[in-house]
Amino acid sequence: MTRVASIGECMIELKQAGGGLYSRGFGGDTLNTAVYLARLGVAVDYITALGEDPLSAEMIGGWVAEGVGTGRVVRVEGKLPGIYLIDTDAKGERRFFHWRENAAVRSLLDLPETESLLLSLGEYDLVYLSAISIAIFRDEGRARLLAALRAARERGTRIVFDTNFRVRLWPDLDVARAVYARAFETADIVLASLEDLQLLYRDDDANALLTRIPANEVVLRMAEPTSLVRAAGATQTLTADPVGAPVVDTTAAGDSFAAAYIAARVAGVEPVDAARAGHRLAGVVVCHPGAIIPRAAMPAEVNPRLRKVAR
Repeated sequence: MTRVASIGECMIELKQAGGGLYSRGFGGDTLNTAVYLARLGVAVDYITALGEDPLSAEMIGGWVAEGVGTGRVVRVEGKLPGIYLIDTDAKGERRFFHWRENAAVRSLLDLPETESLLLSLGEYDLVYLSAISIAIFRDEGRARLLAALRAARERGTRIVFDTNFRVRLWPDLDVARAVYARAFETADIVLASLEDLQLLYRDDDANALLTRIPANEVVLRMAEPTSLVRAAGATQTLTADPVGAPVVDTTAAGDSFAAAYIAARVAGVEPVDAARAGHRLAGVVVCHPGAIIPRAAMPAEVNPRLRKVAR
């Protein structure tokens, strides 16, 4: 059975519910990916830290119900999860407002359990994390996490890095660029977006951005519904099918793309077809509000070979 770990932060999500009201859920980039991976039949554990409060307990219950493994979740006394609010415009484009500075996950790499968590990364077939997963920690924690990922990779674990960029999480762009460079060197697969990387490398076009990433396998999502897929020394352009319903919220478009891509790759699907699966799931997710769509809204078939993924 293929085992995947996803590392990062889950927060309380507040999304628009009409009439100036908001509904409460939970979400976070790597958690969203973990949920969609579980729905696609992949055995996935989520690695994070939460408080011992009722909202943290509710989150864990929700993850268990989705089939996400919670054995690597550390509970921290006296801490709470962070909060984010989604503000969407008429086209479904979203802005996030965060309250996360004192969230429990910030201490994940400074706990008595930290060493065993980092050593456990080598037990997985694949580890997925994003730039946000790294940005939320101090310099020492970032270095410790990247070293653990490199050690896991030496033991045969594939590392997937998503370039999800939030400028407010970084002290300055030079620090961010240096950390991204180390993450690129650590990863086997990089899932990137033009929007993210042009905030870091403002004068680079798509080709220049691809040259910055040494990984053998890279997907660069463009501003339009197109991806550049580089694998085995060749780059192909993939155009996504049109979205079949009005776009209401682009939250988790990239997260769901990552889940479908990873699920397809661990099932043996070639990178271009895996990217096609990513576009297909993301095209459904953006037609629903919030990060995690209702289970009933999941497409019946993201990729015909995904049924081969072991549960």
